[in-house]
Amino acid sequence: MGLVVTVFVVVLVTTVLFALVFSRTMHRRDVDQIKDRVTGKVRTAKALKQTQLIKAEGTEKKRLADWLLGVDLQGRLRSYIEQGGLQWEPSQLVHASLFGALILFNVFWYVIPHGKPISPVGALIGASLPFVFIWQKREKRLAKIEEQFPEALEFVARAMRAGHAFSVSLEMLHKEFPDPVSSEFRRTFEEQNLGLPLDVALEKLGKRVPLIDVHFFVSAVLLQKRTGGNLAELLENLAYLIRERFKLRGQVRAISAHGRISGMVLSMIPMVVAIMMFYTNPDYIMFFVNDPTGKIMLVVCIGLQFLGFLTIRKIIDIDV
Repeated sequence: MGLVVTVFVVVLVTTVLFALVFSRTMHRRDVDQIKDRVTGKVRTAKALKQTQLIKAEGTEKKRLADWLLGVDLQGRLRSYIEQGGLQWEPSQLVHASLFGALILFNVFWYVIPHGKPISPVGALIGASLPFVFIWQKREKRLAKIEEQFPEALEFVARAMRAGHAFSVSLEMLHKEFPDPVSSEFRRTFEEQNLGLPLDVALEKLGKRVPLIDVHFFVSAVLLQKRTGGNLAELLENLAYLIRERFKLRGQVRAISAHGRISGMVLSMIPMVVAIMMFYTNPDYIMFFVNDPTGKIMLVVCIGLQFLGFLTIRKIIDIDV
């Protein structure tokens, strides 16, 4: 019992220290970015050349340092959270992940019968729960934007045919449409209205909303700005193309529904059987945990199962 308490205390202290260090690093980076923006710090050509030389000299070391300090990771997490429509900070996401790992580790260790051998699995599940939550929010929000996007394009086209400018049409769009498409176009309009060039504001929209339809829209507007043409007609044609693609996608999903359900069932059967055997005959399952040969067999089985799942997904994943 004393060993268990010691392990728990060590894990708790390590988790808290890691969270504090990571949070402090993220906060320091945010402060430095804000200072650079406020002071208008611009690097000279000589400084940029020296920076490029430094990067060229120690690329591997810098990649490792960036990964450990979260320099690149922070931007990716922030973009991912923003696409989910949440007001979180990357440090909050990391804290939630560590807290979930700690909670489920203790649940598997103390609460679930015979759960001590698989407590690391519980910790991994707990650590992944915040990321799964953000992934679901992101997918739902992007799907909602994709659903509203053709109607939004038609609205902009009608507003332009009525004599309004493109920027004014964006302002009218964010007043007439619900979230999330209105919030994205409102941000684009405000960036352009505050002095950001239109092409830069649209490119930022394409980065915030990683949908192929939005990329088509941005490319069409930028191309029309350079070459000229009837933008309203172009947007109407693009909206029609998006609607037809939705119809084709629905037909493809209906045809491949049997394969998707079969793949899901085949992937879940080994996991369900393993859980049932763990509670009905624990000694049989513990062979895969205690015996060296059993551990190798378990790793190989998990790898093959995951490979089979990816193969089935690849077969039924028809991009339209």
